[in-house]
Amino acid sequence: MANVQLGPSKHGVIVYSADIKALVGFYTALFSMQVARETPELVSLVKDGFNIIIHTPPFDMPKQHFSAVKLFITVDSLAAAKLKAQQLGGKVFDGEWSNPIFTVCNIADSDGNVIQLREFKS
Repeated sequence: MANVQLGPSKHGVIVYSADIKALVGFYTALFSMQVARETPELVSLVKDGFNIIIHTPPFDMPKQHFSAVKLFITVDSLAAAKLKAQQLGGKVFDGEWSNPIFTVCNIADSDGNVIQLREFKS
């Protein structure tokens, strides 16, 4: 599988997996997705502007704090999005994590589906 050059995605899906290589094989064979980035902990797949990140859970967390498939969506402000999520009946989980490109946090929608919010740094 050849790597495809791609900057960080603003929207897509994170799929947590205990067997990343098997799941990458599934998505690349079934949907003809291409590998955009690969590390021991994650593989980023792309096709037609859609991004799936297959990821080993980055740390131990209670099962109710993440789902097997998690949307990620870019927002202008994590603080504003977390406040609005709570106002709309969602839940905000503790913690924020950063890399040099963006900061993330987790919320749940009003049905309990977990969503990762991303705020890109200027």
